Amino acid sequence: MISSGARKKSMKKAAVKLLVFAFWVLVWEAACLAAGSELLLPSPAQTFLRLFELAGTARFWLNALMSLARIVEGFLLGVLAGTVLGAAAARLKLLHDFLSPVINMVKSTPVASFIILALVWIKKDGVPVFISFLMVLPILWGNVTQGIAQTDKGLLEMAALFRFGRRKTVTKVYAPSVMPYFLAGCTTALGLAWKAGVAAEVLSLPARSIGRELYNAKIYLETTDLFAWSAAVILLSIALEKLLVSGLKAVNSR
Repeated sequence: MISSGARKKSMKKAAVKLLVFAFWVLVWEAACLAAGSELLLPSPAQTFLRLFELAGTARFWLNALMSLARIVEGFLLGVLAGTVLGAAAARLKLLHDFLSPVINMVKSTPVASFIILALVWIKKDGVPVFISFLMVLPILWGNVTQGIAQTDKGLLEMAALFRFGRRKTVTKVYAPSVMPYFLAGCTTALGLAWKAGVAAEVLSLPARSIGRELYNAKIYLETTDLFAWSAAVILLSIALEKLLVSGLKAVNSR
């Protein structure tokens, strides 16, 4: 049962968020009035009305689902590869030294460079998947290796003293140490994968994608559509992140 104090605190937090949102909407409205042209800057009302119109069409949901499928695929592949390689590198210094230059190169290279290269290497439908994968890999690599490095040495000694097997040592000692780093890495990586994946769609123009809709809106000077699709990207990102956090917390609490 939620206490009265906790309820009030939650309501206060929600009220603050609502006031902040309202403030920035007012700033947006003022900027729209100053611009004096829907072509330059549509109003919040025009943008959200157009978003609701788009959300009532099958095209909107098909494009959104296809974009989600591509980016989530790249995200999951990045999580898997980053976790496995990070765990292996934390145990094998030679492997860590061998892979570190590649990981650092991926982190420091502009996303646009990878997108252009990917357009040369692979089919356009695979570009968002590849780019999302590249955004996730270094983050999970770094977080997993750091989590393993921070494992309590006393607990490892105790595990050795009580003759824990490898599996029990991993599940009872390493996993609890790594999990906070893993959760933080997944949350950060998802946001980056989503933004970079949509950017990759804008340049690669796969069929049935949010990126193609953004590109078309820009080409045909449909600024309201451009803002509406951008709002959809933001809302989908928030929903996806909340879903991920809830799922990971549920798994972690078991």
